[in-house]
Amino acid sequence: MGIVAALIIGAIAGWLAGKIVHGAGFGLIGNIVVGIIGALVASWVLPQLHIQLATGTIGSIVDATIGAVIVLVILSLIRRV
Repeated sequence: MGIVAALIIGAIAGWLAGKIVHGAGFGLIGNIVVGIIGALVASWVLPQLHIQLATGTIGSIVDATIGAVIVLVILSLIRRV
């Protein structure tokens, strides 16, 4: 996957995660970063749980969104403290 595709998937995943976790969006650049970090988190967490989702671009967006939601929940918990 190219860098441009990773940025687009990261932006979509970060935006979706921001909509799922209300009030936790970070703007376009922040959403891209959260989406990319979420993709990294999901690429480690999901195989550990033996979860295999769809492949391809849609599967990448779903995986990255799940990871970004995890990252946003953790960041919102840290922000409260």
